[in-house]
Amino acid sequence: MRRLASWAVLALGGLITALLLMLLIACFINDRTIENSRGTAVAEVVDTSLTRTAVRFNTESGRVFNPPGGVLYPSRLKEGQLVRVEYDEDNPDLVRVEGRDVTVALLPVFSAVAVLWAVLLPVFWLLRRAAARAGEPARI
Repeated sequence: MRRLASWAVLALGGLITALLLMLLIACFINDRTIENSRGTAVAEVVDTSLTRTAVRFNTESGRVFNPPGGVLYPSRLKEGQLVRVEYDEDNPDLVRVEGRDVTVALLPVFSAVAVLWAVLLPVFWLLRRAAARAGEPARI
């Protein structure tokens, strides 16, 4: 059972690592989409919460948008602040803070991966060691 638990720990780590890497890929795709059809505007930060930062801006055609998913790369934004944004002209709900891109996400994602494995590898090792002491075969 401990041997199975140790492999479950590795599988969990692999799954979380894959999800974090997919997050980076999604950021890259969003950035590329915005670059292919970029519009710029000045947006007002309407609301900041743990899950999203809402902005409101006027497109070059004069339409007002308040993207339901919020703005990409919202760190250090405060309610009421005016900020330049870049958006996808074909889909103005896809908007990011001007000058920010996937590189903003690299440090947090790779830090999370490092911490994840710094925790999970010792847990894996302890479970494998406990399995060996209990007389379970130590197959890798």
